[in-house]
Amino acid sequence: MPVISMPQETLESNTYIDLQPVIGRSFHLKCEGFNFAGSIKMRTAAGLIAAAERDGLLGPDSVLIESSSGNLGLAIAAIAANRGLRFVCVTDPKCNRATRSLLHALGAEVVVVSEKDGEGGHLGVRLAYVRAECARDPRYVWLNQYANQASWVSHYETTAPELAKDFPELDVLFVGAGTGGTLMGCARYFQDNGHPARIVAVDAAGSVSFGGLSGRRMIPGLGASVRPELLDPSLVDDVVRVSEADTIRCCRALARHGFLLGGSTGTVVSGALQWLRREDPERGLRVAAISPDFADRYAHTIYDDSWVIENFGAEVLEVPPALGAEN
Repeated sequence: MPVISMPQETLESNTYIDLQPVIGRSFHLKCEGFNFAGSIKMRTAAGLIAAAERDGLLGPDSVLIESSSGNLGLAIAAIAANRGLRFVCVTDPKCNRATRSLLHALGAEVVVVSEKDGEGGHLGVRLAYVRAECARDPRYVWLNQYANQASWVSHYETTAPELAKDFPELDVLFVGAGTGGTLMGCARYFQDNGHPARIVAVDAAGSVSFGGLSGRRMIPGLGASVRPELLDPSLVDDVVRVSEADTIRCCRALARHGFLLGGSTGTVVSGALQWLRREDPERGLRVAAISPDFADRYAHTIYDDSWVIENFGAEVLEVPPALGAEN
């Protein structure tokens, strides 16, 4: 039986959901919500902190600091608590209430930045706050998930090899685009190892990661108001953008089948179905996607009727009876 002594030790996930009964075609979701702290970001956090240790950046008085909308913050907080390190999570009002409560429970200090940057989002202001704190106090160590190479290396070394092993004949892999770590790690690994699968990035509408204008985004996770330094669009075969209304509809439709999955997963599945309707009407491609987290931290947003009506209108509650690629 597996026995662990540190939260980051349970990183490998061999659990997949086949959405065949839900969408009418085989479609495997790699479930990362079983990691401690509840998301794929535990892999990223473990890689970032290990790299900081190897580089000699962490001392007895060090204070970890990071900008996060939720999942990475929780993952770093769990490791920091286990190591006896202070951690400051810089976030914004979109960070879910449940996430903030869990951050506090893990001993993290939470700073909520409410000002908006020039693109209409909060990320630029969050990053400016982190830089200012690091300049003010040398004890602060910024892990910097947006530019740190360890962010994508962690997925190059873990997530991507697991997928390639489990699906050697995969035709298409759908990966959500947030900071770019998971996406770039998988894209580089598949390219370097000659795996034939196409990599399709799924981004949130209103994100500037792959160009275009910044727009309102209420659901944390995917997308960015500042293009991540890690992102190399040349490694991606295609990009799909998904509206948050479609994310909500997809999450709620999956829930009707018993699968309570997070907002990033709803975005990825919705984007994948858009792409498949266009590119694979005969349903011959073998496809998979990464499910970053589960639904628990979205209970007061995506799965709350009042929040959905207030922010998107009552019509978004009209969940389609099926998610099949023919719809």
